Amino acid sequence: MSITIGKLSQATAVNVETIRYYERIGLLAAPLRTPSGYRSYTAQDVARLRFIKRGRELGFSLEEIRTLVELADQPGHACSDVDRLVQTHLVEVRQRIADLQRLEAELQRLAGCNQSSVKDCRIIEALSAAVPQTGPTVDDHRTTS
Repeated sequence: MSITIGKLSQATAVNVETIRYYERIGLLAAPLRTPSGYRSYTAQDVARLRFIKRGRELGFSLEEIRTLVELADQPGHACSDVDRLVQTHLVEVRQRIADLQRLEAELQRLAGCNQSSVKDCRIIEALSAAVPQTGPTVDDHRTTS
């Protein structure tokens, strides 16, 4: 089997530019070239790209996927390394879920502005409330003459 980058894109639902990017960073092996210079992909490339795409869908970073690809290429390697990476990722996912639940609770608290005018709206009030500055302020960028 030999397909072009366009067909690979269609077969995997991955954008052509993304495929080229994965090649540039070494996540996807550089393909063979036809005599006319076109990229030529194999069934193995299709499988690898689907693996990468599924990893992205599960929220793994490209570096984590690189590690998973390397581990997948070593079938005799201990599964505990894969499990350790997944467990670390799971902790991060749970933290994001907790953050999103806090965000949801805050939005629920603010929702339902039943005031007659915007000046009395608690959503606008909450968004306008002073938030402690952690970075430079406008005054930090002024010059004196």
